[in-house]
Amino acid sequence: MAIDSLFKDEATEEKGERARMASFIGAMAIADVVKTTLGPKGMDKILQSAGRGHSVTVTNDGATILKSLHIDNPAAKVLVDISKVQDDEVGDGTTSVVVLAGELLREAEKLVSAKIHPMTIISGYRMAAECARDALLKRVMDNKEDAEKFKSDLMKIAMTTLSSKILSQDKEHFAQLSVEAVMRLKGSTNLESIQIIKKPGGSLRDSFLDEGFILDKKIGIGQPKRIENAKILVANTAMDTDKVKIYGARVRVDSMAKVAEIEEAEKEKMREKVKKIIAHGINCFVNRQLIYNFPEELFADSGILAIEHADFDGIERLGLVTGGEIASTFDNPESVKLGHCKLIEEIMIGEDKLIHFSGVEMGQACTIVLRGASFHVLDEAERSLHDALCVLSQTVVDSRVLLGGGWPEMVMAKEVDELARKTPGKKSHAIEAFSRSLQAIPTIIADNAGLDSADLIAQLRAEHHKEGSTAGIDVISGAVGDMEKLGISEAFKVKQAVLLSATEAAEMILRVDEIITCAPRRREDRM
Repeated sequence: MAIDSLFKDEATEEKGERARMASFIGAMAIADVVKTTLGPKGMDKILQSAGRGHSVTVTNDGATILKSLHIDNPAAKVLVDISKVQDDEVGDGTTSVVVLAGELLREAEKLVSAKIHPMTIISGYRMAAECARDALLKRVMDNKEDAEKFKSDLMKIAMTTLSSKILSQDKEHFAQLSVEAVMRLKGSTNLESIQIIKKPGGSLRDSFLDEGFILDKKIGIGQPKRIENAKILVANTAMDTDKVKIYGARVRVDSMAKVAEIEEAEKEKMREKVKKIIAHGINCFVNRQLIYNFPEELFADSGILAIEHADFDGIERLGLVTGGEIASTFDNPESVKLGHCKLIEEIMIGEDKLIHFSGVEMGQACTIVLRGASFHVLDEAERSLHDALCVLSQTVVDSRVLLGGGWPEMVMAKEVDELARKTPGKKSHAIEAFSRSLQAIPTIIADNAGLDSADLIAQLRAEHHKEGSTAGIDVISGAVGDMEKLGISEAFKVKQAVLLSATEAAEMILRVDEIITCAPRRREDRM
C-alpha cells in the first residue's frame, strides 16, 4: 500500500539532490550579498526597514546587514548565525566568515556534481582546516613582552580593522582612540566601562576620548554646578510620592482642609525619605526614576546635586565606574556602598549640556564622544569603533598577530595545496578545493578595488613560493605589496575564528539531504 503523503497539506519536502541544491544556492546568494563589502574598497549597503518610520541604516558591517535580512532559506540562516557569533566572539571578520563559507560550498557543489560523496568532502575539509591553522600558527608574531612593539601592533590592527569602514579617512585618529581606551582596561575584555556617546554636529575628526564618565543629563535648577570630592549615591527608587500609590484607591473627604492634610502627610513622607538619603553624607544623588520638584527643592537646599532619570545603562555603568552600588532602600546607611569621584561638573558638547564625572575610582573607565554629520554616520561610526574595540580587547588577551591584506589566506592556501598533493584518494580533491576557496578572499578584495584579480593572485602565489614572503595585496597602489612595511596586521584570533566557523558551517550545510518545511499554522475562523 503506497502512502500518498506523510505530511500535512501544504508541508513541503525537498529530497536528495534538490535539497542540496537549495542549500547551496541559498548559502551562495547570502555570500554574494555581503561580498562587495569586503576589504578597504568595499561598498556600503542601505537597509530600509518596513516598520514605522522606515528607518534607514547605512552600513558595511557584515553582521549588521545579515541581521536585518528576513531570510526564508534555511541554509542561509546558518550563515547569518555564524556571522552573528563571529560578531559577538571577536567583533571583526563578520563578512569574511560568510564569504569563506559561501566559497567552500561553491567548491563543494562542483565536487558533488563530480560524484564525490559529501562525507568525503567533509573529511577533506577537516584535514585542510587543521593544516591551514597549523600554517598560521607557524607564522604568528607575538610581541607581548615588548610594550612598545605591542602597542604599535595594536595600532596596526586597529588601523587595518578601521580601513574597511566609514572611519577609514581618519583611521589614525580613531586607532589612537581605541588603543588608548583598550589599554586602560588592563587586559579585561569587558567593554562596558568604555562608553560611547554620539552627538551630531562637527565632523568625525572632532571625536575625542575623555577620561572619566559622561552622563547625558542636565543639572537641575538651583543646584550646585560643580562638586569636588563627590560622594555619590546611585539609586533606583521612586521620588514622586505626591500620588496615592495604591492602585484604584479612592479617598473621600468632607472638606478641603482634609485634602490639605493628606497632601501634607505625603509631603512629610517624602521629607523623611529625603532626610534618610541626606543622612548618608552624600553630595550627589543619582536616581534612575523621576525626582519631583519638592524633593529636588529639598536636595537643592542641602546643597546636594540630584540627577533624575539617568537611563539604566547610564546608572549601571556609573555604579561600576565610581565603585558604588545601586541602592533602593535607605534605612541603614552603613551597608550602602557609595561611589566616589574627584570632580563633577557640567560640560557642553555641541549644543548639549552633559554632566562630567572625572577622577573616578575605576581608572579603567573612559568615554569616547563621537561627532559626525548625521545620525546615520554616527551609528555606522559606532559600529566600526565597536569592531575595533572588540578586536583590540581580544588581542590584549591573545597577543598573537598576523599580517593582513590577503597574506594569511595565501600562506594557508600554499600549505593546504601541498597537503593535497600528499593525500591519496578522493579527499585530495576536497583539500584542493579548500585551498581555492581560501584564495577567493584576496581575489574578492582585489575585485572590489576594481583591480585585475586573476593577474594579482597569480603574482601573489609566485611571491609566496619564496620562503618567508610577506606579500599581500596593496589595494591603494593596486599591486602586490609588502604587508610588513605597509603595517597591515590582523589578530590571529579573528583569522582562526573565521577559518574554523566557516569550515564548520559549510560542513553542516553539506550534510543536508532533505529539507522539510512545516505547514503554516492557520488561524481558525472565529465566526
